Amino acid sequence: MGTRNLRSRESALHSELEALRWTMESMLQHSTCQSFGTDCKDMIAMIKNPQAWPNFSTEHEVIQTLQNCFSDFKISNIPSAQNEIVDSLARTARSFHIYLCVN
Repeated sequence: MGTRNLRSRESALHSELEALRWTMESMLQHSTCQSFGTDCKDMIAMIKNPQAWPNFSTEHEVIQTLQNCFSDFKISNIPSAQNEIVDSLARTARSFHIYLCVN
């Protein structure tokens, strides 16, 4: 879908969940996409078994609400080694900083 400069979160998994939330919201507005891919196995595990991840209950609730908006939601693991373009975009986005100065 693209990249977005998201605010820093408590953990890498929190950041992954925030990115998934943003992507799902974008897909609901702009596409009929029902299938999502990620290189974060922990996020997939958390979505499939939220009881094992109680520290993420708030985030899971948001993802679950969005999931219910899709008629056939699927999320799968795509190792970053198999998706070099996305991996390269992610590295570039992490190193890209914009500074805005307002007088």
